[in-house]
Amino acid sequence: MNLCHLFDHSLLRWRGEPALEWRGVEYTFGDIDERSNRLANVLLARGVAAGDRICAYMPNRIELIDLYLACVKTGIVFVPINILYRERETGHILCDAEPKAVVTGAADFPAAGAAVWTPEELSAEAAAASAERPRADVDGSSIAALVYTSGTTGVSKGAMLTHDNFASNAVNLLACWRISERDRFLLALPLFHVHALGNGLHAWLASGCRMRLLERFEHAKAAAEFLDFRPTLFFGVPTIYVRLLETPPDVAREMGAAMRLFVSGSAPLPAQVHREFERLFGHTILERYGMTETLMNISNPYVGERRPGTVGFPLPGVSAKIVDGEVYLKGPNVFAGYWRRPEATAAAFTDGWFRTGDIAARSEDGYYELQGRKSDLIISG
Repeated sequence: MNLCHLFDHSLLRWRGEPALEWRGVEYTFGDIDERSNRLANVLLARGVAAGDRICAYMPNRIELIDLYLACVKTGIVFVPINILYRERETGHILCDAEPKAVVTGAADFPAAGAAVWTPEELSAEAAAASAERPRADVDGSSIAALVYTSGTTGVSKGAMLTHDNFASNAVNLLACWRISERDRFLLALPLFHVHALGNGLHAWLASGCRMRLLERFEHAKAAAEFLDFRPTLFFGVPTIYVRLLETPPDVAREMGAAMRLFVSGSAPLPAQVHREFERLFGHTILERYGMTETLMNISNPYVGERRPGTVGFPLPGVSAKIVDGEVYLKGPNVFAGYWRRPEATAAAFTDGWFRTGDIAARSEDGYYELQGRKSDLIISG
């Protein structure tokens, strides 16, 4: 099985149904399928083959979704690059990943010898390409994406995430957070991060729900987006929820009127923010814990107590334990290793358990509480 089999639940079954809203234009799942088929055929015609890498250095846009799905359908390895990175960071990733090309709209991108293709030129070429889906020998163990870590211990490393990693993660989220085709999903997180890519994009494509994609979260426009789209599902990070606390009470209640689930991740959510948000919006945020290398590991329950200051219980199929204060993990969500770094991969595992570097405690009734990192981490922006 590969991700296409999972996504075809929506791309084929819900072909005529509304799938995506982007900048005021509505696309069906059939549109999304055909757009990515055409782009996949363009990439193959340009000489990119299964196993080759393509880097994407773009803010959120529909062409980024096209590119990701084209890679999934052909076995090309998708390598997202944080658009806040500058030449030192991007240069390291390009030298390490050795991509066939970089797709970017940035005119001054330092490509370090790699070919640079703009999304506009690819889209123009794709418009005349075949809409037939290409055949590719891709299975669950194939690498779907190479996502670079934040580099808390030395230079950033490419985490090899397989089709199976992404698929098991998506199935867990749909089951545990009850995501279905009835949801309306507002996504404002950056697709270069696994929070939006591995959780957001995959939950949308696997469930067949309707998604509105924003280029980024803008606090001044947040209320208008909520009131216009009426989402039932929203993924955010703590800084977003802190900004949303500035919303007037009457507007906050109206924003939450259609909502079913707010989820927080990527950093610990202060317990005070958790409580203030519930008071203001009338919703209890569901906090969870994941990593670039493992996608989602632990989550507060959908039904049951979502305890402030904790990240809940291990997800189905994920084993967790605490060894000398550090969280160890094992499961189908755990990555295949670091790209071209066998020593770093070996050092990250002990007896088959992935050592996260995160310090945590476990309560008597099983809730995990994150308490910090073994190495320092600075989060900006």
